[in-house]
Amino acid sequence: MNLDTFINSNRSAFAPMFHPALTADNTLRMDLSTSNHEFNGLSEAELDAAILHKLANAGAIAGVGGYLEKRAMYKDTDLFQGDEERSIHIGVDVFMPAGTAVYAPLDGEVQSFANRQVYGDYGPVIILRHRHDDFEFHTLYGHLSEASLAGLHESKAVSAGEKIAQLGPRPVNGNWPPHLHFQLIEDMQGYRGDYPGVVRPAELEFFRQNCPDPMALIVG
Repeated sequence: MNLDTFINSNRSAFAPMFHPALTADNTLRMDLSTSNHEFNGLSEAELDAAILHKLANAGAIAGVGGYLEKRAMYKDTDLFQGDEERSIHIGVDVFMPAGTAVYAPLDGEVQSFANRQVYGDYGPVIILRHRHDDFEFHTLYGHLSEASLAGLHESKAVSAGEKIAQLGPRPVNGNWPPHLHFQLIEDMQGYRGDYPGVVRPAELEFFRQNCPDPMALIVG
């Protein structure tokens, strides 16, 4: 079994990650790729307001998208400076207001966590380990509030449907518009408190297999 097969075979078993649950009717597809110039030239405050305005106009409670999207925004951050080839986003972003609660989609335990305070990084991030029979995989939650890390320890048990975090505001969330970066990871490759969320085009095939599309866990 691989991670993609597991996800597609167990869609009905996942607990909602947000309340109310996200559906096709209450979400809006967001495009932050290089081909979309809608948000070009905006200041940080203008960008945050533009995203919320776009959601309100569509009657949506969340904007979702970004899996395998090629983006240009990273090259101007401290984290990616000097590595402009890293441009392919391998998670899904969920844009909602800071403070929005995030719930575990399935049982697991804390694999690791960190507060990555470099401009362009995850800010507070939590990684959960999940096991199904002999199969193991991980879920990553980035751009959280600092309070989300309170009381955590490695191997702490987490139940499906349990509140695990809140979305963080700028600048503690890595200085991004408030959103969750959610990512599936089969092999952590030795990482703890971190895992690449943006990769080089030459690395895409490996990461496509190791980090398949997580949308099935986000939007029911």
